[in-house]
Parts: sequence; C-alpha cells; structure tokens
Amino acid sequence: QVQLVESGGGLVQAGGSLRLSCAASRSIFSINTMAWYRQAPGKQRDLVATIARGGTTHYKDSVRGRFTISRDNANNTVYLQMNSLKPEDTAVYHCNTLPPRTSWGQGTQVTVSS
Repeated sequence: QVQLVESGGGLVQAGGSLRLSCAASRSIFSINTMAWYRQAPGKQRDLVATIARGGTTHYKDSVRGRFTISRDNANNTVYLQMNSLKPEDTAVYHCNTLPPRTSWGQGTQVTVSS
C-alpha cells in the first residue's frame, strides 16, 4: 500500500497562494487517478481535484480556475497549486487515490484569513 505525505499548507491572507505537495512512498506511475481532498471543520471530506495518469484533470466547481493539480510521476509527487485563496478554502487537505484506496495521512492545514 502506498503511503502519502502532504505538505505545504499554512496561514495565508485572502487572495494569496499556496502550493501543496503529496509525496508517495513508491511509484505512482501505475496509479490511474490521484486526487486532492479537503475537510473543513465540522464538515465531510470533499473531493477537490483529480488528475488521471494521462494528465486529464477535473475540479470541484468552487475551485475551478483558481486551483491547478499536477503530477510528477518521475518523482512520485502530486501537487496542488492554489491561487486567489478564499476563507472558505480553509480546511485540512489530503491526497489519495480516486477512489481512496490507501490510508489517510495527517494532511496539511490550510488557513485563509479574511
């Protein structure tokens, strides 16, 4: 089972940017779809963005045009570039496969102040 470690979160003002990274313990080349999820306080975990092995991406409506997901198969890493951040983006961000097939890591906290 691949292990995933998220990093890159932090505190940022509204309108700012962050780049999240998800490092895998083994090759992700064979994994068809990788995804970023987020969980805000008191809410269920939501799917934010997905990227297929061939590079096709999909986004949650509320982040489309602001977030960009990418994957570096050579370095076993998935990224989430987040621009024009809003307070409602505040959450713990996790990466996993789609559907989720590996244990959830600790995630990385993103806090956007107004």
